Amino acid sequence: MLRKRVLRIMTLVSALWFVVPFAGCSSPEAPSDDEVAEVLDSAKSNLVFVEGGEFWLGDVGNESGVLFNPIADDNKPPKRIELDGFSILKTEVTWGDFVTFLRDVGRAEDYTIDNGFTRAVTLPIISSDDPASPNYKHKPARSPNFQEAENYCLWLAEKTRLPFSLPSEAQWEYAARNRGQAIAFATDTGEVDLDKYLQRPSYAIDPMQPVSGNVLIHSSIDVERRPVGSYPPSPLGLHDMTGNVAEWTKDWFRPGFDHLSTKNPVAIEPSREYAGKRVVRDLAGTGDHLGGSATVYARMGRELDNYLYGFRCVVNQPEPINELP
Repeated sequence: MLRKRVLRIMTLVSALWFVVPFAGCSSPEAPSDDEVAEVLDSAKSNLVFVEGGEFWLGDVGNESGVLFNPIADDNKPPKRIELDGFSILKTEVTWGDFVTFLRDVGRAEDYTIDNGFTRAVTLPIISSDDPASPNYKHKPARSPNFQEAENYCLWLAEKTRLPFSLPSEAQWEYAARNRGQAIAFATDTGEVDLDKYLQRPSYAIDPMQPVSGNVLIHSSIDVERRPVGSYPPSPLGLHDMTGNVAEWTKDWFRPGFDHLSTKNPVAIEPSREYAGKRVVRDLAGTGDHLGGSATVYARMGRELDNYLYGFRCVVNQPEPINELP
């Protein structure tokens, strides 16, 4: 049994070394109309409508008044916010859908080793699959920068004629907290039951290891993740808003919420002190975060060229899209 395990690990490591040098060696063709239509149909069918309302944005603490994220000061004090209804993708955007977009707009080759994108070791853009990462196409995409994440949502908007965009920070937190409930984690239970996947010291990728628990949070030195939707959804019907990957929002970063309006707020102007940083939510998705820094209240500002983060899109329409005329 041990010998088989070692051989499997060696095979996967060998596959990784094979993928890296050749990640950019073939020219990607434009996707077919059917491939694009499949992405668009999937996006529309995977939307969850979130009824609008009022809530306190920021760390509100539990019923006993104990803060969920006591160390951080950039999510306090909470601010009363009103949001119109919107729809949000139930899962993070997958590599498969993201690569179809990049091929459609002719930028897939921009993010390959051959064209100087050194981070392509974790981004086999042209590959239809990655032997070192089973089910790669169904795992959350890590956009090579903020702009391509935003561009993907705008591409959906252009193709579907629906007002897709990245979520505002307020929309993201409102949805993660089941319309503003005072919960710690965006899981089915509001608590975390860690999946043991990749928790072993070897960090070997084992596609035979079944999903367990309700969330994946593991070392940030390992880029491997589970396919989207692997864990039970939140009561609102959303997956992986705690864990898997951290997610971009459209807001420019500033500490606190005093700068935000009280109605459908979006921080559209960068501050001088934090210029060049957008808000990323779900620090549990970056790995190595437990306790308060893994809660739905944790936030951080990250440079626009950061390549570690995933995303999901929203539709800024106050009623479900299937009710539109």
